[in-house]
Amino acid sequence: MWWHVYPLGFVGAERRADAVGGATRHRLAHIEGWLDHLLRLGASGLALGPIFRSETHGYDTVDHFTIDPRLGDDADVDRLFATARARGIRVMLDGVFHHVGRSHPAFTAVLEHGPSAPTASWFRLRWPQGAGEWRPGVEPDYDDFEGHRHLVALDHSEPAVVDHVVDVMCHWLERGASGWRLDAAYAVPTEFWAQVADRVRARHVDVYLMGEVIHGDYAGFVQEGRLDAVTQYELWKAVWSSLNDANMHELAHALGRHREMLETFVPYTFVGNHDVTRIASRLDDPRHLVHSVVLLATLPGTPSVYAGDEHGFVGIKEDRAGGDDAVRPVFPDRPADLAAAGLPLFHRHQELLSVRRRHAWLHAADVRVESVTNDTLVYSCTREAERIVVALSVSPDGVELRAPGAHAVIAGTGHLRPAGAGGALVALPPHGWSVLSARPA
Repeated sequence: MWWHVYPLGFVGAERRADAVGGATRHRLAHIEGWLDHLLRLGASGLALGPIFRSETHGYDTVDHFTIDPRLGDDADVDRLFATARARGIRVMLDGVFHHVGRSHPAFTAVLEHGPSAPTASWFRLRWPQGAGEWRPGVEPDYDDFEGHRHLVALDHSEPAVVDHVVDVMCHWLERGASGWRLDAAYAVPTEFWAQVADRVRARHVDVYLMGEVIHGDYAGFVQEGRLDAVTQYELWKAVWSSLNDANMHELAHALGRHREMLETFVPYTFVGNHDVTRIASRLDDPRHLVHSVVLLATLPGTPSVYAGDEHGFVGIKEDRAGGDDAVRPVFPDRPADLAAAGLPLFHRHQELLSVRRRHAWLHAADVRVESVTNDTLVYSCTREAERIVVALSVSPDGVELRAPGAHAVIAGTGHLRPAGAGGALVALPPHGWSVLSARPA
């Protein structure tokens, strides 16, 4: 279970790398100081956003082998890795391999030397008057990332680009990382990921490779790219949308899709990340925030908690320059400095992630919808002889729901009573929820 941090925001780094004037700010120790918080939460992995030298927000990389000077240097990251390892915490890095920043040396060589640059084949370039007529000062047109001209797309059919990405991944795995989040994986051919994955796994057999994929054929992408997982955006959307609209049928449908995916791979699950509005801001009724945590903690998958969500941080993502700032805030020096108002939600996360740790089999369980109405949902998770039943209600009234095979309350606001013939009913108060241990069906 991952605790996801966006480092540049977390440590309060300058907006632009050139603002430090060549100096190094040793700020990774700030994240190191929160590792015990990660463990108290119940997580076991640290998913780091970009930490490599970049121009601004970290996703415009200019050197994959160097730590961003706004965060620190090699000694700082080595210490962070060592401290995490001593606590049994794995670290996943964020690899931006679809594109690079314009000041990446591979692209500046193209601007300086034209078509004859040794790295010209790294990019999909279009010269204004033909490659043979190039002269200094002439800049080519090039593919970019979704219209952002400062993000220059790599040519993933170029063997040198494959070599570069393999070298970067293995370099940091050898330094102590355990896995990679592959940024904008959806925009890169799966053939590229397959080549990279095969070569990296030949040297690091246990590496965890997770791709950012927003929509499409998730299972096909994992199989063709030979990855471990992709981001489960379908489930993320269904969680907050169904809770807001009192439309549990949407969530039930998403769980059917989730179940199909589990036949091929274990998805990376989340209710918040650095690219979306905070779940506490997304939900219309704050009483349903705990429902989202219940779903994250009990559904099959590899769960990730975005730093701050466990304390009810708010923040709305906006489609403008700087529109991510509200969801990527600075964190205080110590967890004890967080507002006390967030502690009840933190404790609820602890309770539910503890349930998850005690039922580790949930990671790859089979999930089935037992019953659904507009405002209630009952589902079960089963693996071999293990089974739980989860009941959720967004109704303003108390409800009684069938909980097949349930025999004890593990967590939540419900209570059980017999229903005859080996069945059971769980009584939930308004906006209630319950996690129940159950006999196999």
